[in-house]
Amino acid sequence: MSEKSRPLRTDARRNCERVLAAAEAVLARDGTTASMRAVAEAAGVGLGTIYRHFPTREALFEGIMAARMFQLTDSSSELAEAADAGEAFFRFFTAVVDNAGRMRALAEALADAGVDVKAGTAEAAAALRTALETLQERAQRRGDLRPDLRLPETLALLAAMCLAAEHRRWEPAARDRTLAVLFDGFRPR
Repeated sequence: MSEKSRPLRTDARRNCERVLAAAEAVLARDGTTASMRAVAEAAGVGLGTIYRHFPTREALFEGIMAARMFQLTDSSSELAEAADAGEAFFRFFTAVVDNAGRMRALAEALADAGVDVKAGTAEAAAALRTALETLQERAQRRGDLRPDLRLPETLALLAAMCLAAEHRRWEPAARDRTLAVLFDGFRPR
């Protein structure tokens, strides 16, 4: 979905957000057999509104994934202005890990339905990567992260933590302890 690439009118943006929220709820309730009509009813819009933004069910489902990723990316803008650059980086990293379980379950359901999730979320994934890189570079410039930490290593560690969160369904305290150990390794010596 490329809704991010062209600005929408305020009412159209609100409709799109309502459609995505309704689609996520209907998808959770009905699975990947969820109908566009059920989504329209749940969103309180006509089918035409849905098809205007999402020409296929697959595009709608991809839109859900992309929207979640863009929500994370949008949060990074506020964090980029935080006084404590290291804490901002760690909060963003934690937010991505927290969302991993929900994102993975949705991605697996969509993949099972034949939706190419990676193709549909490439723009959002690139934005997420850029957000992480920006926060990391800022934290390193301020001396809050070790200077030898590079983005490929950070992405690998983030992916590992996301996989652990997806498969372990961590309690918050266990997740926090694990992230604390990891974050200690990110800090300068």
